[in-house]
Amino acid sequence: MVLSALVQRGYEVAVPFGEGQPYDLVVHLGDREFLRVQCKRAWPLQGCVVFNSRSTDHGSGPKSYLGLADIFGVYFPPTSTVYLVPIDAVAAFEGRLRLEPTRNNQRRLIRYAAEFEIDRWSPESLREQFKADAVATEPELNFA
Repeated sequence: MVLSALVQRGYEVAVPFGEGQPYDLVVHLGDREFLRVQCKRAWPLQGCVVFNSRSTDHGSGPKSYLGLADIFGVYFPPTSTVYLVPIDAVAAFEGRLRLEPTRNNQRRLIRYAAEFEIDRWSPESLREQFKADAVATEPELNFA
């Protein structure tokens, strides 16, 4: 669903060949910049969209995606919504995006799901958000 949502919005998307990559999709942002996307499925819990934000690297135990992927592409089946969530925007073990206001009216440090909906992003805003982390297509080669 994440792949479909990205393609429907005009993004150029590639699927890595082979196994073992810490990301599921690669989005071309233009020039030589790419965004590594780790896809997740979310479920509702206590007014939140909840998803697993750690890898299950078989045999090595759970690991964070920090430095391995740039963004989570999160599919939420109850509303058929796709969210794009920067890896460092959620905890290293579980991602939570709020669908409803908190019962105690807390506003600080709350991540509302609406802020991460796929349509809130553009190729330009993704490029700016991840400029420092963008993956170059080719290393510079020295044939001297």
